[in-house]
Amino acid sequence: MLKRFLKNEKGLTLIELLVVIVILGIIAAIAIPAIGSLIDNSKKDAHIANAEQMASAARMAIAQDGAGQTTFTMKELINSGYLEGIPESPGNDGAYNDESSQVAVNRSETEGNESTTYTVTLVGDTGNYLSGDVTDLERDNVELSPAASGS
Repeated sequence: MLKRFLKNEKGLTLIELLVVIVILGIIAAIAIPAIGSLIDNSKKDAHIANAEQMASAARMAIAQDGAGQTTFTMKELINSGYLEGIPESPGNDGAYNDESSQVAVNRSETEGNESTTYTVTLVGDTGNYLSGDVTDLERDNVELSPAASGS
């Protein structure tokens, strides 16, 4: 009985193997770029979160120290205890520059309404990652591989 079962067993044909390989290739071609964009989006979100963290530290500095200062560097916020340390820059492009990365605070009053905007600039070894009002930052504002800036 076993001989008869083994004799009737058939393997996969070359065409069936080729079809399986083509299907796996198509799946890989779709999946790899999708995974790459997920990784890039998470890095951009991390830069935005670091900018929001700096703006929050500047808010605390203003609340505790008064309204005199309008620009805070990352180094000042760290030395004053409002940030625990230099936030980690996502990716392999090095850490943020703690003297060039800063928060600019702009207060304005129109028709009795006071508004405060926090413009954060995050600078790395290779250039600016982002710069803009913290409430308007989106993934499109973030450069993952910034070109060296002239400043």
